[in-house]
Amino acid sequence: MGCDLSALFKPTPISLEALANKKIAVDGNNILYQFLSSIRQPDGSLLMDSKGNITAHLSGLFYRTLKWLEYGISPIFVFDGEPFELKSNTLLKREERKEKAKEKFTEAIAEGDLTAAFSYAQQTSKLTPEMIEQAKELLDAMGIPYIQAPSEGEAQAAYLVKEDIAWAVASQDYDSLLFGAKKLLRNISFSGKRKVPKKNIYINIEPELIELEKELSELNLTQQKLVWIAILVGTDFNEGIYKVGPKTAFKLVKEAKTFEELKELLLIKFQERKEEILNNLEQHKKIEEFFLSPPINKNFSIEFKEINNERIFSILVDRYEFSPERVERALEQVNKIKKEHKSQRTLDSFF
Repeated sequence: MGCDLSALFKPTPISLEALANKKIAVDGNNILYQFLSSIRQPDGSLLMDSKGNITAHLSGLFYRTLKWLEYGISPIFVFDGEPFELKSNTLLKREERKEKAKEKFTEAIAEGDLTAAFSYAQQTSKLTPEMIEQAKELLDAMGIPYIQAPSEGEAQAAYLVKEDIAWAVASQDYDSLLFGAKKLLRNISFSGKRKVPKKNIYINIEPELIELEKELSELNLTQQKLVWIAILVGTDFNEGIYKVGPKTAFKLVKEAKTFEELKELLLIKFQERKEEILNNLEQHKKIEEFFLSPPINKNFSIEFKEINNERIFSILVDRYEFSPERVERALEQVNKIKKEHKSQRTLDSFF
């Protein structure tokens, strides 16, 4: 999902406490997909209620969002709209990979290999339009604003940060940087201990911040050239050049003043793969234009409202059979902390 540019950047660790009183544009599709992938039964099967309704995305969304509220973070969720026309091939390949993972999952279950089953099950995760509507309903009950993007949610989230409506974009993908987001937050939805796939070891995952202007300055790159690197590596809209990773792409891009020069450098370096290179870069102008000037919804309002406990109970407990005790405890905790924050602000203003 997205373009992996991790090898180029040097993120800075940041605590959730440091995000207090900041508005964060959350990549809604990305985070819901994370919840569907990670919140599962030991054998990898999806978390459901007794009627067979999938609830993992709602569980993750509810408890993680409340945790952010406890830290004084104000999330603004952004959801994908219609995919860019060049994304169809990527979406088709994702479906093919999911089907293969389903087959492997079934085989692993039959063999009693729960570790493998869990791993394959995660690869089958599918976020449906119905799940997104359920998430929007829950966010509305929690008083959390959301925005429907006309196309890519990360482009819309990046716009909020560029316009100083939000402080940073929260996403695991790097695409918001390609859309010009000034700040990207990673790992804020699942910080803490995390199991390494296929290994019986755990690593500590902490939130991290990437500041675009700082990174571009240190790399001596423009926003346009960062997009060129992404096109060579491969995005959701093109396959990229075989065996060209971020570091190789960076070296080539640094040598070129125009994309045509960049193309010539590639043809010299990989003479035997001329046809592949030309085919993969055929749509580069359209991809570059989409990253630098994407469709944006500018007709929105952002309003944070009070949590509606009764409505939340109706959705989570009555409809999806969440534990009423656990939901109540979570709501009591966040309401208590919000009151303390409000009381402290009143006290500060008095003095």
